[in-house]
Amino acid sequence: MTAKPAELPAIIDIEASGFGAGSYPIEVGYYMPGGQMYCSLIRPEPGWTHWDAGAEQVHGVTREILEKHGRPAAEVALHLNRHFRGQTVYTDAWAHDFAWLGRLYDTVDLVPTYQLKDLRELLSECEQAGWHKTRAAVELRLQLRRHRASSDARALFETLCETRKRCVPEWAR
Repeated sequence: MTAKPAELPAIIDIEASGFGAGSYPIEVGYYMPGGQMYCSLIRPEPGWTHWDAGAEQVHGVTREILEKHGRPAAEVALHLNRHFRGQTVYTDAWAHDFAWLGRLYDTVDLVPTYQLKDLRELLSECEQAGWHKTRAAVELRLQLRRHRASSDARALFETLCETRKRCVPEWAR
């Protein structure tokens, strides 16, 4: 017995200007059980000045690209609220993503209408044990060339699916 799409969660990923104090979200992406993806760059708000060149190298997005192609923070926050209202959404970097989403929502004076939880809460011991190996195989299969929010969310979703398939007990098959 494998998990049905309705039993699988939405996965969200946030890319940021760096780590630590002053960092802020620059991109949000999610992947839904039915295959729907969303990705948006976020235009820096006044006061969002922290910039880490190392983070820029990882995600390949410059501040100039954000200024030109990013959506307003309020637009992104409202989209997430409409799309996820009343749901629980999962991330693999809860502490960072919670802080960055908090910065996004605080800046535009909104409150999330959904709950953010750590993906690890969903994993059995078997799934935890095989997670990193499975994720590496999924990333190789997907041939993701860029470290971007929606691609990362998809890789996490597919990794969850694969680990669940591998960890189904004999009696349940």
